[in-house]
Amino acid sequence: MDATKKIVAEVFNEIAEGIKSGSFEKRVKIGLTTFGSEHGVEEMIRAAEMAKSKYGDFDIILIGSKTERNFEVIEVEDAAEGHKKMVELLEKKEIDGCVTQHFDFPIGVSTVGRVVTPGKGKELIIATTTGTTSTNRVEGMIRNAISGIAVAKAVGIEKPTVGILNLDGARGVERALKDLKANGYEFEFANSLRADGGAIMRGNDILAGTPDIMVCDSLTGNLLIKIFSAFTTCGNYETVGYGYGPGIGEDYDKLVNIVSRASGAPLICEALRYCSLCAKNKVLLKAKDEFKKAKESSLGDIIEKLLAKDKPANKEEIEMPPKKVVTYVIPGIDILELENACKTLWRKGIYSESGMGCTGPVILVSDDDGGKAEYVLVEAGYK
Repeated sequence: MDATKKIVAEVFNEIAEGIKSGSFEKRVKIGLTTFGSEHGVEEMIRAAEMAKSKYGDFDIILIGSKTERNFEVIEVEDAAEGHKKMVELLEKKEIDGCVTQHFDFPIGVSTVGRVVTPGKGKELIIATTTGTTSTNRVEGMIRNAISGIAVAKAVGIEKPTVGILNLDGARGVERALKDLKANGYEFEFANSLRADGGAIMRGNDILAGTPDIMVCDSLTGNLLIKIFSAFTTCGNYETVGYGYGPGIGEDYDKLVNIVSRASGAPLICEALRYCSLCAKNKVLLKAKDEFKKAKESSLGDIIEKLLAKDKPANKEEIEMPPKKVVTYVIPGIDILELENACKTLWRKGIYSESGMGCTGPVILVSDDDGGKAEYVLVEAGYK
């Protein structure tokens, strides 16, 4: 009977809010676990109060210790019990999403963070910041791009631009995303602000927020978001941005947004808002849809081809062709593939050397062999 009264009361409250605001859209409910912060429970409650005062268009449910503040509280004894209760509430759909510290996502799920860049004060989505989308680095970054696109659309960016951070594996990611785009998956690449342009983003692009979505592996993303969040406080108190974001995967069904145990109330306030937008705009359904469209554009075949290249091959002694003067520069080869790319040219009788230019790895061949070498590398899938 008490449960029925509670449901009826909630319905009447929603009707009253609808009359007041002129909208009868259901308000989303976002949980906040209050145990686990290095700054204490009071900091978490202060974050909830800030979000309630600043936004007020979603409800906040505290999961933690009892408080006299004006919030609904689900009481638990500690952080471990808080996580169990959080999962239970999400599964029962009693909350639409939750903000918490440190959560063990399954392989295939990683979080999409959101920061404010110091260069131009632009919001930047970092895909991804915690978790492991794939045990293969390049596959993980390809999937991170799709997750980032889903989140960008959920927060109101209709046609987000995608940049790939200049890391090991970035060129392989770029080739795969180009193939995906050519097969019909719709998105736009960003263009680096540096003179040479292109979708591979440099450090300057991170500071300026050149793309809407910066694609990287989650360990690099974790480092970036920590620096952006706490660069003014020497690291022990995160103040800037929206946190480490929602866990996104192809079939993941719980909206859990992560903040750090070092996150302070100003950041957690924005993390609550971020989570509410993701809930309101059904980010998990958007992710399913984006991965479905990517699969229809041969994502599976592209990744299968990628993984096949990484399988150990029979050791083959390849004789180096006679040495030549190498002045023809071929950029755009991923550093993880540089050695094999050189050997592919040797197999075709083309002398080559590996090198490192200011924008990344390069292969050097003679001017006479330049055109043929480019063709061989394209045919072998290195460019």
